[in-house]
Amino acid sequence: MSSLEELFCQVDDFCKYFEPQWHMQLMGHGLQTRRRARGLCLSEIITILIGFHQHHYRNFKHYYINYVSVHWQREFPRLPSYQRFVEWMPSTLIPLCVYLTDCFSKCTGISFIDATSLRVCHNRRINQHRVFNNLAARGKTSVDWFFGFKLHLVVNELGELLNVQITPGNIDERKPVPGLLRSLFGKVFADRGYVSRSLAQKLLQNFGIEFFAQPRRNMKNRLMRFHDKLLSPGLTQG
Repeated sequence: MSSLEELFCQVDDFCKYFEPQWHMQLMGHGLQTRRRARGLCLSEIITILIGFHQHHYRNFKHYYINYVSVHWQREFPRLPSYQRFVEWMPSTLIPLCVYLTDCFSKCTGISFIDATSLRVCHNRRINQHRVFNNLAARGKTSVDWFFGFKLHLVVNELGELLNVQITPGNIDERKPVPGLLRSLFGKVFADRGYVSRSLAQKLLQNFGIEFFAQPRRNMKNRLMRFHDKLLSPGLTQG
């Protein structure tokens, strides 16, 4: 967002629609608990959390103490201490995930899929890591091994997000593809990590999607339309 006010207005509109339905669903499943009064509403908390990523801070504590508490005190007059704010953060996980899906753009018929690693610790500290015990896993990228998760992203040709999924690091990049592309149409382009004839046939038969993955070096090139070749990652080089 270009401004804090614009970001807050969009988040607040979402929360006004989402919160009543969320609380009704929790009550219907017998999961509703007594909520303590908080100095900030849900939309204010989410706005601050999104702002952390927009301002490219690597440490949330530094961002909250040295930026939010200093420059946003007027915008958030009931700003709590850093420790109290951290206690509120876990309660925003579900609203943040739903808000993310609400921000997905529309498929235009040309999409790109890729994955990146999310490291949770240095490789030398894998045996001592406890935060994501039984969740994170050792995986491999084209560069080296890592311990953590894989972030799978689908975007259109404008760079707008269409879908996202997080898996353990040891999950094959091709496994979540059908679920990620289920609601899309047209053509989808990927790098050589997604090469699979059976996957391409499955997507074409089940969803009518033409799937193009960059062939590996030891594979024969196949005929492609020039326009599709220009859109395929890596195929225009050499």
